[in-house]
Amino acid sequence: MSKKKDAASADTATKNSAETTAKPKKSSRKRRYFDQADKLKNVFYDIRGPVSTTAEEMERDGHTILKLNTGNPAIFGFDAPDVIMRDMIAALPTSQGYSTSKGIISARRAIVTRYEMIEDFPHFDIEDVYLGNGVSELISMCTQALLNDGDEILVPSPDYPLWTAASTLAGGTPVHYLCDEEDGWNPSLEDIRSKVTPKTKAIVVINPNNPTGAVYSRETLEGIAAIARENELIVFSDEIYDRVLYDDAQHISMAEVGPDLVTVTFNGLSKAYRVAGYRSGWMVITGPRRLAKGFIEGLDLLAGTRLCSNVPGQHAIQVALGGRQSIYELTSANGRLTKQRDIAVKKLREIPGVSVVEPKGALYCFPKIDTEMYNIHDDERFMLDLLKAEKILMVQGTGFNYPTPDHFRVVTLPWASQLENAIERLGNFLSDYHQN
Repeated sequence: MSKKKDAASADTATKNSAETTAKPKKSSRKRRYFDQADKLKNVFYDIRGPVSTTAEEMERDGHTILKLNTGNPAIFGFDAPDVIMRDMIAALPTSQGYSTSKGIISARRAIVTRYEMIEDFPHFDIEDVYLGNGVSELISMCTQALLNDGDEILVPSPDYPLWTAASTLAGGTPVHYLCDEEDGWNPSLEDIRSKVTPKTKAIVVINPNNPTGAVYSRETLEGIAAIARENELIVFSDEIYDRVLYDDAQHISMAEVGPDLVTVTFNGLSKAYRVAGYRSGWMVITGPRRLAKGFIEGLDLLAGTRLCSNVPGQHAIQVALGGRQSIYELTSANGRLTKQRDIAVKKLREIPGVSVVEPKGALYCFPKIDTEMYNIHDDERFMLDLLKAEKILMVQGTGFNYPTPDHFRVVTLPWASQLENAIERLGNFLSDYHQN
């Protein structure tokens, strides 16, 4: 055979091979589709849910959205204190490697000192302190370390929805106890007692509360501690807003009223120090550690698997806790946060069919709306309609695991004039709103 014929044969073979590759034979086998894991089927986080997704799409189309869905101080002109930024920058050259899994010693020592200043806070040392990428990561670590499939955990309603989501994702069953709007949103001790079963392993306390702004009374906290004591429950106390207090409100830690209980106290820099994006949080374990040996071993394992939290953010802790506490200027009688709280409450109460309990802490209020007046039966749709009409993004009450569609959360971080304008627009929107 000639070289020309050999080349022709090779070209033909190559062409046939290419056609075979380009046009694979059709298979009668059913194609595999990849769904989300079953463990995510009942996990929700509507703070960044469908309404928030629509807002992002609107922004891409050129609309300006007033974002009242998250407590994000930076976008409303609350800058990080200069000393925190300077210390973080100075520490960057030594922040390039991993820290120990629990975090750097100087930050954990500063946290111990912070709580030593609270007279009745039980003793602990730096080995009881874990640093994390915000409280969010530490919540997930705790639920994963504690909960087996079917274990129940008591969570307030309304709640910060990450608690419900993280508990569900860990295989646990969140059981919601009601907070009483008529009692300043303090938890109902009677309802908590009715929800305890042999499967109950822990109770979550969020104080000061997100989303209601309630600051719980000592009587309520002591009642919760008594229930935890009687039923041998671990206490998870989310206290990220413990220094964001208005008027004469006093924050009391769960660890203070339950020194004999295994208690995990959560806190961080994101709110009181206005550095939400730095992702710098901590948790502290107090009480009889011998009763939580396995749980603590689980935390150590999980802390190790993520190697460490954000090291530059860890270097912000010591200077933040040891320096001037500028949050108190913002929450004083003439402080910016207090003025914004006041204008939000005043303007909401001017809207027909809307009422609100005055917040005593945190950065939110949780108004109630007369659903019969506006025929509201779907509060997510209400938030979506408001977004499209007024370019205001908020979160519906059911997004905080509240059982009825008659509440929504207002973030009180915008400037007073901006907040006043937004709530007036809400009132105008409601004046002719009626769901079909």
